[in-house]
Amino acid sequence: MPRDSEATKKRLLAAAREEFAAHGLAGARVDRIAAAAESNKAQIYHYFDSKEGLFDTVWTAYVDEIVGAASMDVADLPEYAAQLFDRYESEPNSRRLSMWRRLERGGPHQPVESIVKENQTRIDAIADAQRHGRLPSHFSAEELITLVLTIAAMWTTQSPELAKVLRKSSRPRRREVVKDAVRAILAA
Repeated sequence: MPRDSEATKKRLLAAAREEFAAHGLAGARVDRIAAAAESNKAQIYHYFDSKEGLFDTVWTAYVDEIVGAASMDVADLPEYAAQLFDRYESEPNSRRLSMWRRLERGGPHQPVESIVKENQTRIDAIADAQRHGRLPSHFSAEELITLVLTIAAMWTTQSPELAKVLRKSSRPRRREVVKDAVRAILAA
């Protein structure tokens, strides 16, 4: 594929990520995506077949970024949660994109296999550490990774109504709360 094609695709993907994060799949408009990417609608359909195909491509690229962003060390799950927190804080649109996907592409749609594989790898590593006494087994490996992932994202999933009444805390404090919460679960 010539360089111009690659550059156009990158611009379309960047514009689509912003549009989908802001409006979801149903609310996104290919006209706005094309204009933001300095391209045209025909290019979207040429490269991605449909708006849904573009959304799925954006989602898969996002997943590939997230999977590679934080490496899980079973010996330091609090730090793993903090690394995920850092990612969510630095890219708030990524959490919005994730929520839109669950709302609009969940259900009968196929799960992204790279996420399934990564989740299984994490679960297997935790289960192995539990078998060897390096992690407590109060929670199953599946429960523990779910708790860690949920705690890492907790600040970005608050409703605007709750966020308004919560005392404002600094980013370093929110990060420390994430780590402390995971430590508390491991001590249970």
